[in-house]
Amino acid sequence: MFAIILGVILLAIAIFLPAGTQPTAQRLMPVLRVIAIVLIVLGLITSSVKQIDAGFVGVKSLFGKVQSDILPSGLNFVNPVMDVRELDVRTQNYTMSGQHDEGAQTGDDAIRVLTADGLEVTIDLSVLYRVIPEESPRLIREIGVNYEDKIVRPITRTRIRDNAVYYDAVSLYSTKRDEFQDRIFKSIDQDFKKRGLFLENLLVRNITLPGSVKAVIEQKINAEQDAQKMQFVLQKEKQEAERKRVEAQGIADYQRIVSESLSERQLQYEQIKAMKELAGSANSKIIVMPSKGGVPIILDGKQ
Repeated sequence: MFAIILGVILLAIAIFLPAGTQPTAQRLMPVLRVIAIVLIVLGLITSSVKQIDAGFVGVKSLFGKVQSDILPSGLNFVNPVMDVRELDVRTQNYTMSGQHDEGAQTGDDAIRVLTADGLEVTIDLSVLYRVIPEESPRLIREIGVNYEDKIVRPITRTRIRDNAVYYDAVSLYSTKRDEFQDRIFKSIDQDFKKRGLFLENLLVRNITLPGSVKAVIEQKINAEQDAQKMQFVLQKEKQEAERKRVEAQGIADYQRIVSESLSERQLQYEQIKAMKELAGSANSKIIVMPSKGGVPIILDGKQ
């Protein structure tokens, strides 16, 4: 555009220069006209070609009026007086965190909400979204380029506070976390689409409970662990008692079977076998045979 303006100025000078000027200046007028025309042509060419980088779209506006069509990435030919503004349509991350220098804004930017039981819970959140290319002209027309501060941030924080009141603090921290994330995703996604934004993902990065609640939860977890440990010990003792009962039952059954199978003749036979083996022993023995039904007495012959 600067080349066009400069060329128009030079051309005006060359055309409207007074006739009574010096001969040298008169001879330079044709050259000045050629330079002016070249500048105008170059300015028109450069102003008519717009390069849009990858991941961006061009939004055109003519004298302040935003055009409905967009320019894709690459080289595009447009009206030289058309103003083109590039808009990022790639995935963008907006983080609200309690950690300094971690979120989109410096300092503690975590979201503090009240739960159903009246407790204050702090939530760290990341929003992954992108601009819908076809909706970018309407986005520029209605909101402008600072849509993060006007749309992303306030809608996200409001919807999280609106939905947190349906959960108590402990459920929000543990069992209902995924349900809460799905709920706020659906509500935020609807609001974003109305404004020309597409919500890709919503990440609840951290939920911080009040100190008193955390202490109660830790005590409950410790008590549950102790109860599980005691249950394990009792189960082990029951198994050991069952093992001993089975072992004792086995011994009793064995003794019963042996006692039932032994008769008096069998015992006499076993006694005769033992006496026979003893008689064949190299050691001298004195055997006192008892009366009928008695037990033999064995004396060492060396004594």
